[in-house]
Amino acid sequence: MSLWRKAARIAAVFLAGSLATNARAADLDLFFPVPVDGALARSMTSLIKEFNDSHPGTKVTPVFTGSYDDTLLKTRAAIKAGKPPGVVIMSANFLTDLAIEREIAPLDDLIAAEGRTPEAFMNQFFPALHANATVDRKIYGVPFHNSTPLLYYNADHFREAGLDPDKPPRTWDELAAAARKLTRREGERTTRWGLTMPSNYDYGGWILEALTLSNGGRWYNEEYGGEVYYDTPSMLGALTFWSDLVHKAKVHPAGEQKGPAVTGSFLAGQSSMMILSTGSLTFIRDSVKFPFRVAFVPMNVRQAVPIGGASLVQPTGLDPEVRKDSWTLIKWLTSPEISGRWSRITGYFAPNRAAYDLPDMKAFLEKNPDAKIAVDQLANAKPWFATYRTVPVRKAIEDELQAVLSGKRQPKEALATAQKAADAIMRPYVESTALRLPGAE
Repeated sequence: MSLWRKAARIAAVFLAGSLATNARAADLDLFFPVPVDGALARSMTSLIKEFNDSHPGTKVTPVFTGSYDDTLLKTRAAIKAGKPPGVVIMSANFLTDLAIEREIAPLDDLIAAEGRTPEAFMNQFFPALHANATVDRKIYGVPFHNSTPLLYYNADHFREAGLDPDKPPRTWDELAAAARKLTRREGERTTRWGLTMPSNYDYGGWILEALTLSNGGRWYNEEYGGEVYYDTPSMLGALTFWSDLVHKAKVHPAGEQKGPAVTGSFLAGQSSMMILSTGSLTFIRDSVKFPFRVAFVPMNVRQAVPIGGASLVQPTGLDPEVRKDSWTLIKWLTSPEISGRWSRITGYFAPNRAAYDLPDMKAFLEKNPDAKIAVDQLANAKPWFATYRTVPVRKAIEDELQAVLSGKRQPKEALATAQKAADAIMRPYVESTALRLPGAE
C-alpha cells in the first residue's frame, strides 16, 4: 500500500470517527411531563419531529416523564447516572431548589455569546414570569408553557339557578353564594356540586396559594429559599374558606380531589364550577357538551393568582456540543411562532409576548376569547412558591390540606403542623446560609 493511500485511509477513519462523535453529540433527549388533561404527548411528538426535520444535524427524542414531580425525580436520577437529558421541561417552581443543588446550569453565558444582556433576553417574556426563571440574578430557565388558575363554570347551570353567566362571581362571598345556588341534592345525596377544586399533590398547593394570595398573603419569601409562611392569618383565612365550603356549606366534595376527577366531574355536569389550570382549557373546549365560560379566580382582599407551568432548563454536566444544540432547541420552542402555536394546542398562555402580535394568534383569540382570560390575569400574577426542597416543603402543607378537607384536622392546627414540618425540612439550607456573627456559637 502506498504512503498516500495509507494516509488517505487513516484520514477516512478519523473523519468517520469524528462524524460519529458529532452525531452522538447532536443527539439529545427532551424530558417532557404531561401534568394536565389532553393529548400533550402526541402534540409534542409532532412538534419535535418538525424541529428534527428542520435541523438535520440534530436529533431530539422526546421522553415522556409523567407528572412534574416524576420529572424532577427522573431528571435527578439521570444526572446522578451521568446521563443528563439535553433539555427538561421543568416545573417553574423547582428551579430554585435545582439551582441551590447545582443540578441545572445558568444560561447567561449562552445569552451573552449572542450579544444580548440577560435583561434584554427576559424582556421577551411577560414580566410576571421573570421571578420563577431567575435565581440569584442568574437565568436558569426559559419560560415555555405557563398558566394561571381559572374559574370554569357551566353557563346552563348558571341560568337554571337564576345566575347571570355574563356576571361570574368576583369575590369569595359571591363564589360561595353561587355555589350554594348551584348545588343539587336528593335527600342526603349530592347530585351536583356547586364548586370543585383539585387538592392532590402539586395541584392542591397551587390552588391553596391562589386563595392565599387573593386573601392578601404570601406563601414564601421570594428572595430566600428557606422561608415559608404557612402559619399566618392570610393562609388560615384561605384554608378556612376552603374547609367551610366542604364542611359547613357542603357545596364542595370532601376529601382529596384529583385533577382529572375534577375535570371529569365538570364535563359530566356533576359540578357547576371548578378552579383549574388554563393548561386544561383546550381539552375542556374540545370535550365539553354544554356552553361554558372562564373567569378570573374570585378574590377576598385583592385580585391575585400564582404563575404555574414550566420552563426549559439545561441540567449540569452536558457535553458542550449537546449544550449548544440544546440551546438551539430551547430558542426554537420559545420563539413567538412556536410559543403561540403551542398555546393554541394546549390552552397554556404563550410566555413570549410577541406571539400575541402574530396574525394566527389574533385570529385564534377572536374566535376563542376565553383564551385571553389567563393573559389578562397576568397583571395581578405573583411567582409560584419556590424553595429549597420545594416538593417535600409543599407536601408538608398538602398533607394537612387533605386532612382538613377530609375532616381529620382543623385549619389552625393543620397550619401549625405544616409550618413545623416545613421548617425542619429547610433547616439544613437555613443553617448553611445563616449569618455567622463574631463570637456566635
